[in-house]
Parts: sequence; structure tokens; C-alpha cells
Amino acid sequence: MSKVFTPTNQKRLTNVVVVKLKKGGKRFEIACYKNKVVAWRSKIEKNLEEVVQTETVFTNVSRGEVAKAVDLKKAFNTEDMTAICVQILEKGEFQLSEKERSTALSSKYTEIAANISTMCINPSTQRPYPVSLVEKAMKDAHISVKPNRSAKQQALEVIQVLKETIPIERVKMKIKISMTMSDAKKCKDQIKALFLSIISEDHDGQFELLGLSEPGHYKQLAELVGKNSRGKGMCEVIGVEEAAENAVFKN
Repeated sequence: MSKVFTPTNQKRLTNVVVVKLKKGGKRFEIACYKNKVVAWRSKIEKNLEEVVQTETVFTNVSRGEVAKAVDLKKAFNTEDMTAICVQILEKGEFQLSEKERSTALSSKYTEIAANISTMCINPSTQRPYPVSLVEKAMKDAHISVKPNRSAKQQALEVIQVLKETIPIERVKMKIKISMTMSDAKKCKDQIKALFLSIISEDHDGQFELLGLSEPGHYKQLAELVGKNSRGKGMCEVIGVEEAAENAVFKN
């Protein structure tokens, strides 16, 4: 009986979702398990072996045509197959069935709502909104989910939309600043201006300040401290807003 040989550059796979990426004028594809690509991009699944069926890069998965090593090296500037698969997995395009797409969107919707619930409070009660209430507010505001963008990034945008329909505010960060008094003299007023409230302030040899600030101000505070202390000062988030009975609010 004659044997049927499969060419060495062919490898057949079935029951897969194919992720495709065009790079360097060539098309590259990887074969992944269904439902796992969305989990990977949502940071739910972090084990690459659970996502890709094989760390083989194809030019055409359905025909089993394996990409040439020289083309991979030229396009990705590496021979590391794991690194190449990760690039394709993160930047490539893929198609889901209608049911898979619906499930993925529903999951992303809830994830966005959960992020908002964690990041925000009702200013009247000083308590976070339940996830179910956030989801309802999102539906009332006709929020649509973008499957290829992170839930946290979308949550920050959705918060701005929800402010038009419900009372909602970002939870304030509790930030501690520590630097020498000589360095603090150069930027103390700028630093204090970025705080909504001061919980404690110490000038005994070392300038130390603890207060509540908007999350969006953290980067600016860190840059001020780093620049004026030549990297020796400290700006750290030590928690989030609690009942601010002890805070002294600025006029």
C-alpha cells in the first residue's frame, strides 16, 4: 500500500479560530482555541499554551501552509516563535461566531461596569454603585462596547458620559509625598495645589504630606517630586478615599 506524505511545510489543524496579521508585505496566521483569544486580550487568560493550539506560524492555516523562517525573521526581527505568536495574537484580526461575539460583548460590558463600580462613588452617599446599577445606567445611556479595547480604558470614557445622567465621581487617591525641606521649597505650593484635601503635613526636618487627590493628578505630582528632588523624593499611592472626617478641605 502506498503511503501518502504530507509536505513538511504543511500542518493541518481543525476546529480553530484563526488570528491573522499582515506584516512586512506578508500574511501570517496562528491557530487558536475558540473563546481563548478574547480571554487573552481581556487579560483573563495569561498562559499562551492555553490560547494557541501550536506555536507554529502559518501563511494559511486552513491549507496547513507553514510560514518560512526567513519571512518571519524579516517581518518580526526575531526567531523567537513565542514572541512572534504573542505579537500576532495581540495585534491580529480574527472572526468570532455570532454567539461567541455576543458572549464576549456581554462579558466586556460587565467588566467595564465592574471597573466603574470600583473606581467611582455616589457623591451623595460616598459609597460605590453596585455593578448592576452601573450596567443599567450604561444601557440607559446607550453605551456600546468596543471588543478590542481594554475594559479599564473604556470605563474611564464611560464615566464621563454617565456624569450627564447620574451623580458619579471618581474615588480620590490617598497620596503621600516625602522629600527634603530644601527640595520641597521649590515645588511645595505646586504640589499642594494638586491636592483636594490635606490629611496631614509635617515639616520636621523632612517635608511629608498626606492627602487626597484626583487620580488624574498622580502623574503630575510624581513628575514634580522627581524633578525637584532629582529622583530622591517619594510620591506613592497608599490607598483610596475613605470617610474624610479628618481631612482639612481647602477653601
